[in-house]
Amino acid sequence: MLEQLSLAPSDPILGLAEAFRKDPNRNKINLGVGVYKDEEGHTPILASVAAARKRVLAAETTKNYLAIDGSPEYSRAVQELLLGAGHPLRASGRAVTVQAPGGTGALRVAADFLHQHFPASRVWISEPTWANHGQIFRLAGIQVQTYPYFEVQTNGLAFEAMCHALAHVPQGDVVLLHGCCHNPTGVDPDPAQWQRLAELLATRRLLPLVDFAYQGLGRGLRPDAEGLLLLAAALPELLIASSFSKNFGLYNERVGALTLVAANTEAATAALSHLKISIRANYSNPPAHGAAVITTVLQDPQLRAQWEGEVQAMRERIAQMRSLLVQTLMAKGVRRDFSFIERQQGMFSFSGLSKDQVEALRQQYGVYIVAGGRINVAAMTRRNMEPLCAAIAAVL
Repeated sequence: MLEQLSLAPSDPILGLAEAFRKDPNRNKINLGVGVYKDEEGHTPILASVAAARKRVLAAETTKNYLAIDGSPEYSRAVQELLLGAGHPLRASGRAVTVQAPGGTGALRVAADFLHQHFPASRVWISEPTWANHGQIFRLAGIQVQTYPYFEVQTNGLAFEAMCHALAHVPQGDVVLLHGCCHNPTGVDPDPAQWQRLAELLATRRLLPLVDFAYQGLGRGLRPDAEGLLLLAAALPELLIASSFSKNFGLYNERVGALTLVAANTEAATAALSHLKISIRANYSNPPAHGAAVITTVLQDPQLRAQWEGEVQAMRERIAQMRSLLVQTLMAKGVRRDFSFIERQQGMFSFSGLSKDQVEALRQQYGVYIVAGGRINVAAMTRRNMEPLCAAIAAVL
């Protein structure tokens, strides 16, 4: 049987990281994988995380399994961060949360749940979107369709085309939205556009699935949740796949959550029972350590304040790199207008570089960018900015 298999294509992002590791070029620059780097080019352990980790290890008395849906304290902390401390959904019983191995794990749990109970529903994803989105849902047996999102001419949101497409999506289908810091474009709806999207989805009786992986890295922890809160106010049902890889720097701990909002408490309780079945047949129960660290940080006022300051510092550094990139390209004599990069939000920019230009950057200059032209702005530093911009100027 196995000898019939041919070699599978490499992952478009993680495969690029493998190619980067094998490149002997000492001056190579990796702007592919979505990992935050500090000014020294390192992915740091946040000080708040390090302090919480010591507390967790000191208090740990067992390595017993967690429950199928994870730690209740973690679930409460997740809901408070997503919705805010006093949100009525938290007291109503309409929202339930299950712990998951990263945002990807949360998306897969959602996909399995949807396919099992709503097999005729399709999932609509933005064009473009994160490279793994389509694969997650297709391998779960769900048909995937796309809606327009990015307007090349303006390097902005193709909002009217997006709304027109969603207005024709059949009732009962699922629409995947990026809660903030859209990956790969860095382009988000403004509050008025989020309100219009919420009303449109409600009218069409569509189910939103919000991929919320970058809270705090766009405009701030609460402002980044604005679109999510507008959806929650307008719709009776909602799915949220959240991740702590980026805003806690816990990439290899794989900590995420799937939050489900139902029309009433009974429906939420029933849905939770089915989510548990999906989890049990997948990874059985989630890992404990990363979730315990996050819960410790979010429940301790001093650690919480320290963490919020660290998230703010990451957000500000990313914004500085956006501005420095635009300024340095201009200084290098690049005539193309890249000012749109300063208007985008989060870790990524949809640069507009062509496939051939991306390949030339890799082959000739050791600059690694995802094939579609997505640049990880959070991996830029003042040290690598000059050679990076010189390379971009050359391929342009």
